[in-house]
Amino acid sequence: MRRLARAALAVVLLGLAANAAEASPIEKLLMPGDVAKAHAKWETECSQCHDRTDSSRQSALCVDCHKDIGADLRLKRGFHGRALKSDSACTACHTEHKGRAADIVRFDRESFDHAITGFKLEGHHATAVCAACHVQGKPFRAAKDTCFDCHQKQDIHSGKLGKDCATCHNTTAWAKTKFDHDKTKFPLKGTHVKTACADCHRDPSYKNTPMECVACHDRDDVHAGGRGPKCGDCHNTEKWKQSSFDHEKVGHFRLNGEHAKVACDACHRSGNMKVKVPDKCAGCHAADDSHGGRFGDDCGACHNEIKWKEAKYDHDAKAHWPLKGTHAKVACNTCHTVPIGKPSLPKDCNGCHRADDVHHGSMGELCAACHVETGWKDKVRFDHDMTRFPLVGLHATVACEECHANGAYRNTARDCLSCHKADDVHKGNLGKLCATCHNPNGWKFWQFDHGKATRFALEGEHAKLDCEACHVKPIDDVKPPRDCGGCHARDDVHHGSFGRDCGRCHSTITWRGAGARP
Repeated sequence: MRRLARAALAVVLLGLAANAAEASPIEKLLMPGDVAKAHAKWETECSQCHDRTDSSRQSALCVDCHKDIGADLRLKRGFHGRALKSDSACTACHTEHKGRAADIVRFDRESFDHAITGFKLEGHHATAVCAACHVQGKPFRAAKDTCFDCHQKQDIHSGKLGKDCATCHNTTAWAKTKFDHDKTKFPLKGTHVKTACADCHRDPSYKNTPMECVACHDRDDVHAGGRGPKCGDCHNTEKWKQSSFDHEKVGHFRLNGEHAKVACDACHRSGNMKVKVPDKCAGCHAADDSHGGRFGDDCGACHNEIKWKEAKYDHDAKAHWPLKGTHAKVACNTCHTVPIGKPSLPKDCNGCHRADDVHHGSMGELCAACHVETGWKDKVRFDHDMTRFPLVGLHATVACEECHANGAYRNTARDCLSCHKADDVHKGNLGKLCATCHNPNGWKFWQFDHGKATRFALEGEHAKLDCEACHVKPIDDVKPPRDCGGCHARDDVHHGSFGRDCGRCHSTITWRGAGARP
């Protein structure tokens, strides 16, 4: 046995001393496992990766093949050049002889710190998927690292401003630039700061952009070139309509109040400032004159330049008619329908409110006797108790129109049935004097003592009868009889042989069971 073991050892030693260019069958036998698919073609050439005499040369042999990685290590660039020390062994991360399908890179995308590569992921780059930059099938180190390589399609300048996009753009938002325009011959001030680049730079090269105002603002020039190309003589970059033009000095018309806010072309409609415009109120405000010229053309006598509707006319002092309540809110032309003084306006209520008089003159012309100026229907002061029909109970809550349907308010019927005919369940059989039983506090609140009022007390079965059972005709036309035979003649089986006084034998409790009564 010992001889066999020595013989085997000798064979192994001889195999190790074999030609380095090709693995001997014994080396193949001693190999710990198949190499990865990427290294398969060198599997029989062990010396490509291993130095039998010096194991420390392992990493040097690796970079002999992977020259790009070796360059990164020497220049300290990329992932390998930045993350690894100079004496780091490749086998610390990359293992071999684990089979053809083995992952010898062992790269964890989730925990990988991209900043190690020299390209820190910031802004939108941090949320981008790996495949957006790293092409499948190519090494990760082959990815381009310049802005232009990835953003060429987004470059509206078509490369005319160079490839270093980060000079102006950032990774947070492509449209937010940090270009310092103040270093150019056209510093951005006022509204120009918020203006989009493309509004002025129609050429993506950003070269030969005109700097005169009119080059961009010709469409804003309401003067149609009549004031020349130097817009900056009057306008500024803060607000186009904030002109420094001295209208009082040049135009002899001081702009105060709302006039100072009006656009030039509102008055200078032709755009030519040399064409004279009217300087009287009516010249511009004829269309705003709700009086239709009835008060003349001196609008300033009442109106001011701050607010057209805030008139300062003292109606009390000048017209001797103080405007109070709703009168103070009425438009002037509501009363002044013709030029002032032609003719003079009436000063009595009926002169203006004849059309509003629902009484049609039946209550006279002194409307103020009942109505007030705060509102035609507000706090009407009429005292109904002074009439022949005082309002009590529910009558006090009823609207006037419920009883005074025609608005005349005179000769209105005062009997109950004139209003309550539909409520009369007796259908007139008990007459028109509803108040005999009912009261104004509620139609169903009624009291009637049949015994006292008619001398015919309702007892027994009589108390259960409806009124209409006896009062078949209006009480004003026919008085119901009070004797038994008047109602019970058809119930008399004696056919009148015992007379009409049925109560001698019968009772009101029940017709049957009659007996002689003393």
